[in-house]
Amino acid sequence: MTPTRMSSLLATLVLLAGCGALGQSYPGTQGAYGPHGMVSVKSSHSQAETVSRLETQVRQRNLNVTARIDHAAAAQRIGQTLRPNEVVIFGNPQAGTPLMQCAPTVGVDLPMKALVWTDADGQVWLGYNDPAWLIHRHGAPECPAADNVRKVLAAIVEATVAR
Repeated sequence: MTPTRMSSLLATLVLLAGCGALGQSYPGTQGAYGPHGMVSVKSSHSQAETVSRLETQVRQRNLNVTARIDHAAAAQRIGQTLRPNEVVIFGNPQAGTPLMQCAPTVGVDLPMKALVWTDADGQVWLGYNDPAWLIHRHGAPECPAADNVRKVLAAIVEATVAR
């Protein structure tokens, strides 16, 4: 193994240990960190209701929904099948700008995105990239804006999946 590869592997392990990447959840959620900093939370609502509630929660916090991407509908257009899988893209400059001031490259991950999908057992999930993980990925782990964005996202998710 080359020294560069070893350094990369070590950095990844440190990131996973430091972020508690497995088995962590936010207070009040049923979620856990998944692959590469993604937070996934079970929804007790249907796919359509979860997406609708997510958009409502986003708008109530003065964030803009910039797009909805229905991957299952796209698959159907090419004659393929896919379980429900939809991305909601949202944000505003007040949330994103402070993150980009810490690390300009975080712009590739903005606006924020949330994925609502249904697994093989029919369970609906809501997932999103943890802002602390994103900002760490872009080399600015001490960015104070990440915690503010994380709190807003956690509140949006909690309200979306709440009964």
